[in-house]
Formats: sequence, structure tokens, C-alpha cells
Amino acid sequence: MSLSSFNDYLLLEKKYSKHTVNAYGKDLEDFTKFNKETFNQNKIDEANYSQIRSWIISLVDSGLQNRTVNRKVSSLNTYYKFLLKTETIKINPLSKHRALKVSKKVQIPFSQEEVAIVLDEFNFDNTFEGVRDKLIIELFYSTGIRRIELVQLQLKDIDEANKTLKVLGKRNKERYLPLLRPVLKTTKTYLNRRNQLEAIADKETLFLTKKGHKIYETLVYRIINNYFSKASTKVKKSPHILRHSFATHLLNQGADLNAVKELLGHSSLAATQVYTHNSIAELKKVYAKSHPRNK
Repeated sequence: MSLSSFNDYLLLEKKYSKHTVNAYGKDLEDFTKFNKETFNQNKIDEANYSQIRSWIISLVDSGLQNRTVNRKVSSLNTYYKFLLKTETIKINPLSKHRALKVSKKVQIPFSQEEVAIVLDEFNFDNTFEGVRDKLIIELFYSTGIRRIELVQLQLKDIDEANKTLKVLGKRNKERYLPLLRPVLKTTKTYLNRRNQLEAIADKETLFLTKKGHKIYETLVYRIINNYFSKASTKVKKSPHILRHSFATHLLNQGADLNAVKELLGHSSLAATQVYTHNSIAELKKVYAKSHPRNK
């Protein structure tokens, strides 16, 4: 079974993004190389669990974190499940594999005060880049979109009449997010600045560099890190933390968990529940302050 068939399966049936499919391909390529060098075997279809376990041990010994190793093994497992489905193999060598233990990462969101400092107290330049940066921060905090989702936004995704934003999420699943009035105001200013650029290479893309090219993920990260480094002492200052702040602050204000799930574009509640620990902490404060027996 060719890897191209597997790629088509991921793209067309599983609806994975090209970025995810490329990552799967790289993981399979790494295992193929290891299998050939270590066991002189070219076909990973014929690999057994003992060989896979040797690969896992080598990955751990190389210093990779358990979370990364689990992701690589998951790619291989998905491939074997595909081979089972197409009746290329009869047994999945990873059927009884147990993932390596990983420590739970506690993502500390920005406080509402820190976000307010950035959006309300900072003087953003009234230039293309200044207005663009402000809109990026506002969109992250008001919609909770992912960094890759923001990068891929098109001009046509903004519906000013209905005050919504169409977002293409994981597995090409579309969702519509409400846009707040201040965000719409900044959007209008940004579009005016965008139209004044000397040259635009990526005409359909919403967010551009000052040279008119599609914005890229590392630049978006630098923008968030730069502004929040001036307002927060937290170790991690990234677009994901801003997304985390969006979810946490909504839950702290009493938002329904299912509603937050839909806004974030999660496929299950389990993914959304990781954001609730801060909400619970806030509830404990209110409880301790308000309960009549806690005197």
C-alpha cells in the first residue's frame, strides 16, 4: 500500500490539514529510516512490535519528550489502522501499545487586567503594522481562534453585516464566530490601511506583512510575545495562551461549557475541560468569600 493512498485518506476522509498530513509523513519517514538502518527492513508494513519498541526507546534516548514520542507513535498507529481498514495487514502491531506517561501542562492564562493593559493602555501606532497588530490581539482574545486559523483567514470570511467571522478549523470544519463592535471598528481601520499598501501579493488573504505577503505563524507569535512581554511577567506569552485566556475568562463569567466548546472549535468536551481549572479556582474564591458558614 503506497503512502500516497494513506495521504489521500487523511486529506479526503479524515479531513486533516496539509500541515498535519505532512507531519504524519515525516513520522513515517523517520520510522522507515530507523527500521532500514537497524533491522535492514524496507517495509514498515511488515514491522513487528519489538522493532517499533526499539524505535520508541531510541526516540526517548535521543532526548525527545514523552509527549512528542507519543505523537510520533500515534502517526504510525493511524497508518496501521488504515492498513487494517484496507485489508493490507491482518494485525495492528500497535494494538496493545500503551502511550508513555506525560505530565499535565498547566497553562496559565493572562489575567483580564493584563489583557486590558495591552488593549486599552498601549498606544498602537496608527500605521498598517500597528493597526494590524491590534486587530490580531483583539481577534485572539474575542474569538479564541487558533494561530493557524488566523493566518489562513480570507477577506471574504468577514461578514460585517451579520457581525460574524467564518473560521476554517481542524479537519476543514467551518464555524462562525461573533465579532464584537470594537473588533469590527479595528477591522475597518485595518482594511483601509491594507488597501494603502504599495503592493499586495496575496490579495485574498486578510492578514499581510507590510510587503503585502501572507502573514506567517512565527511573526504572529512574535507580535503576541512582544506586546504581552510589556504587560505580563508570565513565562509563556503566546497566541495559545491568549486563546486559553479567552476560554478561561468566559467560563469565569459563567459561560456554558458547551458554548465555549463550540466557540473554540473542539470536537469533544474533554478538550474544553482543560480550561476549567482556572474557572474552578475563581469559583472557590467566590465560594470562600460568600458562603455564610465560612466566617
